[in-house]
Amino acid sequence: MQQPRTAFAERIAERRSGGDDPRALVGEMRRSVLLVPVADGGIWSVRSGGVRWICGFTDEAALARFALRHAPGDRPMDYAALLGARIVDEIVPTLGEPAGLAVDIATEDGSMFFPPVVGIVPDAVAVDAGEAGDRGEGRRS
Repeated sequence: MQQPRTAFAERIAERRSGGDDPRALVGEMRRSVLLVPVADGGIWSVRSGGVRWICGFTDEAALARFALRHAPGDRPMDYAALLGARIVDEIVPTLGEPAGLAVDIATEDGSMFFPPVVGIVPDAVAVDAGEAGDRGEGRRS
């Protein structure tokens, strides 16, 4: 019996098929509890393209697909259940490098990346935080 998808996984599927509002997807991410693998006293992440990606999963099935490829041996993978908002608002800023959230990365046609940009992570750690001012947007004379 296949486990039903979470509301967040459904929203990702809608977005990947070209529908849904990206802001709604970010809102759903912030409200969702994600399963984040932990190892050696820290959260599991990967670096790619100059960004450190925290890996989060929408449910245990998505985490299990990841664990099959990345867990050490036959040991179960430990994880923490964290709100998406906590990951991007509290954890990302402590990492000291550009960091974002990668969701369900072992799910074929089901992954979604939330990069370190304004509207996803705090402005202070967003890689594009200065761009709005550089284009003259939001300025008053």
